[in-house]
Amino acid sequence: MNTLPQQLANGLLLGSMYGLIAIGYTMVYGIVQLINFAHGEIFMTGGFGALSVYLILPSDVSMVVAVPLMLIGGGIVAVLIAVGAERFAYRPLRGAPRLAPLITAIGLSLALQEVVRNFYPEADRARAFPGLDSSHEIGSVTIKDADIFLIVAAAVCMASLALFVRRSRTGRAMQATAQDPDTAQLMGIDTNRIIVIAFAIGGFFAAVASVAYGMKYGNVKYDMGFLMGLKAFTAAVLGGIGNIYGAMLGGLVLGVAETLASAYIDGVPGMGQLGGQSWANVWAFCLLILVLLFRPQGLLGERVADRA
Repeated sequence: MNTLPQQLANGLLLGSMYGLIAIGYTMVYGIVQLINFAHGEIFMTGGFGALSVYLILPSDVSMVVAVPLMLIGGGIVAVLIAVGAERFAYRPLRGAPRLAPLITAIGLSLALQEVVRNFYPEADRARAFPGLDSSHEIGSVTIKDADIFLIVAAAVCMASLALFVRRSRTGRAMQATAQDPDTAQLMGIDTNRIIVIAFAIGGFFAAVASVAYGMKYGNVKYDMGFLMGLKAFTAAVLGGIGNIYGAMLGGLVLGVAETLASAYIDGVPGMGQLGGQSWANVWAFCLLILVLLFRPQGLLGERVADRA
């Protein structure tokens, strides 16, 4: 029990990262009913874009200056890829059977992995990423500067998105498009523009999460988006796919559950072989199965009719 506060903090931090990525899944699904399985690779490209910016900066640059520039660089790369995917891969298939864009998303995911692996120097190995290593003691909890960046970035992104959706004209247009795109278009809303904005916001949030991931773990790799994308999709489903707030809540629940399971299952009689970090992914997806069995609409989702 002495380690419980630290484990809870670790779970909330991990969950914040899942939540930032999950928002991209849930925004796109909420508007166009599409699961963008290439979103994990958009997260990955944001990390490599940020790393590229850092590598061209002077070697003595302060991280106070470098981090904002890395966020901008990573954000531009991720947003451009997300918007390009919508325009050239998904928009032509918008009226096609749902299996077609799903297969396209998987193909795009593999293509992005291979492009980065083959054309970015040494991307097939873990590339060192600049970190924020200073740590602070808060009672029995140790928090690094990279963790502070992550939690602050998640809070700012979530608050900004909530304000944007509730107060701005574009945000209200997004809500209308999510409810009924045909009627929204008849009312004068450019639904194509709204969909592009949803992809762009999701891409930028994924880039923020990727920078936080790189600084927290000290490296990035071409295939890091695969598992993180699956976890983020799990978080989106847990919270209620299509619900922005549910995506962040699902990420936090998943992060805490995964951390506590990997830390404490070892102490349960007869289950020691099922504990540890190697089993963390198993327990995360077990949680998803339980939620789908007992509350398939997710924690904050509503039971709604499926749109044709």
